[in-house]
Amino acid sequence: MTSRRDFIKKTALASAGIAVSANAVSAASYRRILGANDRVRVGIIGFSDRFRSSLAPSFAEHAKEMNFEFMGVSDIWNRRRDEAEKFFKDKPSATKDFFKARNNDELLARKDVDAVIISTADFQHALHCVDAVKSGRDVYVEKPFAESLEDAKLALKTVEASRQIVQVGSQRRSAPNYHAANEFIRSGKFGDISMVEMTWNVNQPGRWRRPDLVNSIKKEDVDWDRFLLNRPKVAWNPRYYLEYRLFYPYSSGIPGQWMSHQIDTVHWFSGLEAPRSVVANGGVYVWKDGRTNADTFTAVFDYGPFDNKEKGFQVIYSSRMHQAAGDVKEYYYSNGGMINLDTNQITPEGGLQAGPAKSMGMEANLLPKMELKQGPKIETSANTGSDPMTSLHMRNWMECIRSRKEPNAPARAGFNHSVANIMATQAMHTGKRITWDTKKTDIVIS
Repeated sequence: MTSRRDFIKKTALASAGIAVSANAVSAASYRRILGANDRVRVGIIGFSDRFRSSLAPSFAEHAKEMNFEFMGVSDIWNRRRDEAEKFFKDKPSATKDFFKARNNDELLARKDVDAVIISTADFQHALHCVDAVKSGRDVYVEKPFAESLEDAKLALKTVEASRQIVQVGSQRRSAPNYHAANEFIRSGKFGDISMVEMTWNVNQPGRWRRPDLVNSIKKEDVDWDRFLLNRPKVAWNPRYYLEYRLFYPYSSGIPGQWMSHQIDTVHWFSGLEAPRSVVANGGVYVWKDGRTNADTFTAVFDYGPFDNKEKGFQVIYSSRMHQAAGDVKEYYYSNGGMINLDTNQITPEGGLQAGPAKSMGMEANLLPKMELKQGPKIETSANTGSDPMTSLHMRNWMECIRSRKEPNAPARAGFNHSVANIMATQAMHTGKRITWDTKKTDIVIS
């Protein structure tokens, strides 16, 4: 018999035009309404390098206190399933009867899964999130939230029509220094944002490469058709499978991997959901290894109210994979100074001095020098370990599963960073100015 809670949930989803599988109701009926003492059993969707190096350790830091455990894994490559089983053997963060599913259908058909962590290929995140939410599970989904606008819209609609807790892996939203910067800007003390400059520079020829695995993987060990999802059906290509970040349309590369983190803070701090326009260019200038995604990328965004073009600010984002000078930087500017999220300082640097102000009958405008709450330095290596930001972000998700409160990085935040990423990627691919139509919620190629 379907409970009243399940009936209401199913009706809400159906009224939003979203199909609900029979398993969603049976799974929801089986699972308890989680109380403080109930164990939350979490499935792993994609045993990726990011998962094992960062997400799993972050989860383990809080699993005992929060009473969470991993119950199994879904991965379409048999090697990864076996590696996950070995990785979690005798670990207190995982159940002893750890289950290996060949695909997400097998995992989500089980009744002992309360939530999932999704760490698959970039283009798969949105659709895997949709399937998990429709099955009645809470979700932690890695960024980027989506690599196409259609997938982003579907995922957002599905999540917002549900009661599930969905946390997007934009971990800056759980870091104390970023919270302090947001509070300072929102208080009005910073003044209007006039410009933002962001960089993410590394010198890593092997970043996102997997040459040894590419040479050893066999098609028969992978479910290639499931991997492709809604992308064009193409012949087996181990580089597309293992090095997907280097190839569009499986990833946008720099925008999806790195810019998604930084542009998200622009939306958060400003309260704006999308750029008004963007132009971009880039290319493969140094690492000539067959990749199609750029190793050098620059985008210039115009942000501001869509109903008032006289207000706004510019965001300049640049990234390169072949020269590390500059590292990762996030600078927010106002007429009175700047916020440096590398040094975690608010300073009057560059602010309006008395001399130039007086000559125009104006007053000096200089911010006081202040320290932000200390936050961790941004890690640019591929495998960060259990970094403090990710650990805090994972804990926030766990707490919200208990409280049923909105997490720090809800699906809407993921949708917004996806819009900016997709606009910038299309600007680079077409060489044209890309704008956002708020009424149609659609991208316009000028």
